[in-house]
Amino acid sequence: MYEISKKILNVVGRTNAAYNLIGEGDRVLVGLSGGKDSILLSCILARMQAHAPFKFSFKAATVHYGLNEDLAWLTKLCQEQNIPHEILHTNIAQTIREKRREQSSYCSFCSRMRRGVLYNHALENGFNKLAIAHHLDDAAESFFMNFTYNGSLRSMPPIYKAENGLFVIRPLIHIRERQSIDFVKSQNIPTAPDCNCPAKQPDSDKPPIARLATKNFLREMEQNNPRLFTSLKNAFCNLHASSFSDHNFLDAQGA
Repeated sequence: MYEISKKILNVVGRTNAAYNLIGEGDRVLVGLSGGKDSILLSCILARMQAHAPFKFSFKAATVHYGLNEDLAWLTKLCQEQNIPHEILHTNIAQTIREKRREQSSYCSFCSRMRRGVLYNHALENGFNKLAIAHHLDDAAESFFMNFTYNGSLRSMPPIYKAENGLFVIRPLIHIRERQSIDFVKSQNIPTAPDCNCPAKQPDSDKPPIARLATKNFLREMEQNNPRLFTSLKNAFCNLHASSFSDHNFLDAQGA
């Protein structure tokens, strides 16, 4: 198995315990895109399955977009790491070309369809949890994008129950993106190329510039405040909803 740092394993272990993400008897489907984060998550679950004091099962599933992407390398990686793996073939790329509104976001449209494929596969095959490889940087970027573009205060929870009854979990939610980068670099692990992403095709008229701008904004803020992400993590766990103007949370009884 690939070597995973003790720091990463400790953080994920504490996160799992704090939010009861994976426990006895769970059947977990992991969204494995072939990127650094989902590879790290899949390897962590393989290690957890071998060493955790509880029994659970998991399988990694990769959504094939219909871009003629070659996933043989990913199948081989999973075999070498004892990670059960299945490729889910779709026509997502063609659907995006036909149905996405002009100048609307590739990423959000693609994400909804990809999540739908994973939801359906999980429900049809008896999985009760879907594991997604979002990390702390993703949560921070999501928060600031909602804040600046959508006028809402929302981010990414460690666990939530979807309308279809499936629990969606994020075991890496307190891991930094650079830790995933260090992991794949230190172990010489290949990752999916940009040509596998629908938003990065030559005919894309809407590259994910908003997320890139937010990522650069956070990078600059962190340069000025090295504890920025520690503070953000603490803030996400320490909400004071009544200090805003939402009527649902105002403590104004008797006013």
